[in-house]
Amino acid sequence: MDAPPIVAPVIALTAWTHLVLLWMYATRIPAVLKAGMEMDRNRPRGQQMAELPARVRWKSDNYSHLTEHPTVFYATALAVAFVGPDDTIALWLAWAYVGLRVVHTLIQAIYNDIMHRFAAFGLSAMVGIALTVRAIQALL
Repeated sequence: MDAPPIVAPVIALTAWTHLVLLWMYATRIPAVLKAGMEMDRNRPRGQQMAELPARVRWKSDNYSHLTEHPTVFYATALAVAFVGPDDTIALWLAWAYVGLRVVHTLIQAIYNDIMHRFAAFGLSAMVGIALTVRAIQALL
């Protein structure tokens, strides 16, 4: 079966999300061991992880971000795959979204400048909106 080209950026972003998950655990587990932390199920959610160094937590925060807004991207990109013929503009928008989410991750996970991160997020959100507009146009 030949998949529509717009499926490729969807797969790319899911693969990136899994890489960030691995990066998160590759930094978190050594930090937990180094701190000698014992997991306590009776402590409020996130309280123990908040004790880890910020550089460790940034990866976890970004993994959470990759499971939030990108869900709208996944739905929209797959809708474009179903509702219209191959759309070069939608494909470029999808790849731009993926690229901006990767940039967002690298900013947050490496040095976490909030204004840089916000710029990457804001641009990716605008690209996501443009992709949604393309999906609406395909329906009309």
